[in-house]
Amino acid sequence: MAGLDKRVASYEEALEGLSDNMTVLAGGFGLCGIPENLIAEIRRRGVKGLTVVSNNCGVDGFGLGVLLEERQISRMIASYVGENALFERQLLDGELEVELTPQGTLAERMRAAGAGIPAFYTATGYGTPVAEGKEVREFNGRHYILEQALPGDFAIVKGWKADRFGNVIYRHTAQNFNPLAAMAGRITVVEVEEIVEPGELEPSQIHTPGIYVDRIIQGTFEKRIEKRTLRG
Repeated sequence: MAGLDKRVASYEEALEGLSDNMTVLAGGFGLCGIPENLIAEIRRRGVKGLTVVSNNCGVDGFGLGVLLEERQISRMIASYVGENALFERQLLDGELEVELTPQGTLAERMRAAGAGIPAFYTATGYGTPVAEGKEVREFNGRHYILEQALPGDFAIVKGWKADRFGNVIYRHTAQNFNPLAAMAGRITVVEVEEIVEPGELEPSQIHTPGIYVDRIIQGTFEKRIEKRTLRG
């Protein structure tokens, strides 16, 4: 994508260049702030052997869960299994390679990739299976494990508003993993609810500067609730 105008006209164009065996970083938490239409386009394209990095893997029949149904994901790097029974079954049956990573570590691994930091030490996970096979060092009497950054070939991100230069604002809890994923993609694609003209977004409110964004597209969203709780 050349020039300042990052808008694309179709989801097919938004994911141009995505191919088998790539690494895809996906924003969102549960079903909040997920790039649902970009996920649907990945499914439509039928690419296989993907490594997907996301906090979780959606639910059965929605979000990243639809890619599990089509056996398009070969490796998942996530914080938890969540409400997805298919994710659990594929993990237990050995059909899906899974790397479970503490939530804060997963966030920092993406942030580090975007900041050009190849690896960092953290105390989180020391003395647990998370630390197996990783370098350990002691600092000030405490043990830390070395975690590597997590860059991606593509980052798919859900924003609220963006201008055509690619500056993005996220709404409420969609600020979770989306800004971090946006930093770490070689090609970052953002779908938003509204695209405005440059100057309409308050500069101090912008979460992801356009320098990180390659393509933006305006979409419509279902916004499902992952788990409904009722009080009698």
